[in-house]
Formats: sequence, C-alpha cells, structure tokens
Amino acid sequence: MAARRRRRRLKKRTRRQLQGWGAVAAVVTAVWAARHWSAVWPVLVAVLAAALVGGAGWTLWRTHRLAVSQDRAWRVREEARSRELPMAEVDALSWQEFETYIAELCRRDGCTKVVVSGKSGDLGADVVGYLADGRKLVVQCKKYAPHRSVSSQDMQKFVGTARPEHGAEVALFVTTCRSFTKAALGLALRQDVVALHRDLLGSWVKGAHLETLIPLNGSGGGTRRRPSA
Repeated sequence: MAARRRRRRLKKRTRRQLQGWGAVAAVVTAVWAARHWSAVWPVLVAVLAAALVGGAGWTLWRTHRLAVSQDRAWRVREEARSRELPMAEVDALSWQEFETYIAELCRRDGCTKVVVSGKSGDLGADVVGYLADGRKLVVQCKKYAPHRSVSSQDMQKFVGTARPEHGAEVALFVTTCRSFTKAALGLALRQDVVALHRDLLGSWVKGAHLETLIPLNGSGGGTRRRPSA
C-alpha cells in the first residue's frame, strides 16, 4: 500500500511539474511573440490562411465524394427498381418480353454471358448464361396464366434437353403460373431442376437474389431433396 501511495504521489508531482513547465513555455512564447510581433504576425496570417484554404478544400472534396457516392447508389437503386416490375406488369408482357425480362433479372444478380433465344425450337433453353461462380445456367420460361399449372409433359421436355443438349449445371424452370402439378414437381426434384412458380418469381422480381432462390423448389424444398417414396 505504501509503495502504491508513493507511486501516486510521484505521478501527481510529475504531472504538476509538466503543467508548470508548460505554463512557463507558454508565457515565454507569448513574451517573445509580443517583442517580435512585426515578424510574427505575417507568419501567423499565412498559417491561418493556409489552414482555411486547406479546410475549405478538404470540405469541398468530402462533399464531392459524398455526392458522387450518393449519385452512384441512387443510380444502382433506380436500375434495380426499373427491373423490379410488379407482377401485374409481368403478366402484361408478351412471352418474348418475359424471356428478355428474366434475362435482365439474371444479369442484375451477377450472371454473365446471358443470351436470350427469343424463338421457338430452342430445345427448352430460353435463356442461357453463367452464374457468378461459373456454373452454366439454362432457363426455361413459361408465360402461363396465373391459374394454370406447369404439367409433367412441360417438365419432361425441359429435363430431356437442359443437361443432355445444353450442358446445364443449374437448370431453372420459371413460370408465371401459381403451381407445378405434383408429377411435374416430383420430376423436378428427382432431376435436380429448380422449379420457380409465381410466388418465388414474385420474390425474384422484388429483389431477392437468384442465388437465394436456387435452394428453393416449388414447395420450398432444396434442389437436392428427393420426394419421399
């Protein structure tokens, strides 16, 4: 305890000494400046002017950087919003426009080399591209009325071409209708096809990333799940 008190007293004494020397230095500096004011004041003015100019320049630079950053963020938001059509507007698209729109959603989510077939006889590959991780994506787009269902025959055709004909590593069947038939969904699960019905498409349209939708499949199961026997 005694040693600790001595250390505290030493610290207080050292602090008082430093404060005293600081006060003395300030007084000496003030006296010297007063005696040599004619030589000091131009230097002070120059220093103050440089500080003001530098501060103003730094403030303008920061303001410019902030404005550029905000403008860039606004442009990104507007570009994304322009693609996030309400489902009512998606329903109003023609089948060709729907395929183009799906391609735009793929590009929005980082896909590269995205190509739209835009014609019949494409063997189920309406949109082809590559995910950000390099996997080949093949998309079948079905522009159906909301009350319809994707049939087993539709799914069979896509299963028969997505990988054998197009080398798909991720096969995506996206539709504007509300459901896949039980047989179609079972086939999609067994063949590792991502089945995106209207509700999941709506999430994609509203900004959900494609990578987060790939693990979902119709009723929400993973693409690797198999229907129970």
